Amino acid sequence: MIESLADPFQNHRLLLFYKGDISALTLFLQQASGSVFFPEPLPPLSEALEEDEDAPAGKVSVHPAMLLSTANQTLQLDNDLLRIEAGFAEQVDAPGGVITVYMARFTLLDPPHLLMESRNCKFRTLPELRGRPPAEMELLRRAYVKMMEG
Repeated sequence: MIESLADPFQNHRLLLFYKGDISALTLFLQQASGSVFFPEPLPPLSEALEEDEDAPAGKVSVHPAMLLSTANQTLQLDNDLLRIEAGFAEQVDAPGGVITVYMARFTLLDPPHLLMESRNCKFRTLPELRGRPPAEMELLRRAYVKMMEG
């Protein structure tokens, strides 16, 4: 079955973050709903697949650039504010099928707090996000490790 291109996020999500090049300050963008995934939270009962576990094959995937373009339109952002972070594509086993999560990084020198607050979103540190569902916390951990290694 080929997923619909009308809804590229059906089986994909973006994790948006800011990382300071000098200070290494790391912030994740959180929606008013509490989720750190865009455009919508992971479904209830989702579980992060083990890092060495392959997801079932058979679906055509959407390129992360298309997801980024959709996120920019949804959040009304200029196309140069975010870029896909290469090498991060984590998979989640969800009730509706496997969801692939990509990361996109804000390219500004400083986090755009006011801009994102006007979009009902806030930047949060990893400790501020404690208490999120287990799948979200595991993906945040993996994202943080990826950022610190890269």
